Amino acid sequence: MTNQPYGGGYGYEGQLPPGTPYQQPPGTPYQQPRSQPQAWPGQGYDHAYDPYADQQHTQQWQGQTWETQMQPPVAAAAPVTPDPVQVPEPAPVAAGEPEPEPEYGPATLAGNARITDAQRARAEGRSPVIEPGMQPALLTAVLGLLLAGGAALGTYALLVPLVVLQGVTAAGWFRLNGMWPARQGIALGFLGALVADAAMLVSDRSPGVILGTLGVWVLLSLVLQLRSHADPDERMYGLMATVVAAALAIAAGGYLAADADAVVVGAVAVAAAMVVRALPVATAASVVIALAVAGGAGYAVGGMSTDAALMGVGAAVCALIGHRVASYDYPSRFVHFTAGIALPLAAAGPVVYTLGRVFG
Repeated sequence: MTNQPYGGGYGYEGQLPPGTPYQQPPGTPYQQPRSQPQAWPGQGYDHAYDPYADQQHTQQWQGQTWETQMQPPVAAAAPVTPDPVQVPEPAPVAAGEPEPEPEYGPATLAGNARITDAQRARAEGRSPVIEPGMQPALLTAVLGLLLAGGAALGTYALLVPLVVLQGVTAAGWFRLNGMWPARQGIALGFLGALVADAAMLVSDRSPGVILGTLGVWVLLSLVLQLRSHADPDERMYGLMATVVAAALAIAAGGYLAADADAVVVGAVAVAAAMVVRALPVATAASVVIALAVAGGAGYAVGGMSTDAALMGVGAAVCALIGHRVASYDYPSRFVHFTAGIALPLAAAGPVVYTLGRVFG
């Protein structure tokens, strides 16, 4: 028997018995029939006759909840466009007044506004040459005196400062060309110098070993660059830097092949010329004075001999060329304390051997 609560009725007013079709009274507009109330289980409502039984456990929440009350609405983020950087225009220069020097601001996120003196010179079309200065010149003089003292003591005493010179030469050349780190090229050039030194010691200091080692190392450098996966231009640039670094380091072995007296004269002349060249004098005047001082140093060390003076001048000329090369392009402090120290002495090595054979 069907449960009929509320006094035998069917709930609310207007509710029909189950199974009775709903009929709209004539002349009245169509109205949606009222939905029957949902009864919870155990409250006396007959679930078997409830057409909305599949919805009795469904709760539909309408209104505000904690999330809609407490959480602020999320607005779409508008794209933020950074303000353009305002570059101040230079102030007009009155007629007859010199233009002010350009000012360079601090580093920015868009790029470093500061440039080096060499970069500024290149941008202005000038030659970016910055001389190493007095400190590298003094170190060059110390290394030259060590070479002279080692030559006076013997072959193996000369070998120690010579190996230092060859290593600094290989590293300085790569750094001078902007290639750093270049461990493979530096190691290859330095190894070539060591092989040449060892071969000269074995062959009783024969100068032909230098040319033979140089030829082998050029071929070896070519093979190593062909195995590289870099761009063709970069490989060619690396090949030239490796070959020149090895050539300079190997050519510095001319001190080992030369006569001891020639090494003493040439090394002392280079040391004196570099110190004079670093003095705060005009370039042309300092070059002339450096050559004169080198000739005088060679004359004094070489037993008051004109040949020794000429040998000193010739070694100083090569040293000044190496000094100029170490000052070119984009030099830095590291370049000055490697190439700036070693290139003057390394460039003078073959000339010391040649002039020593000529005037010996």
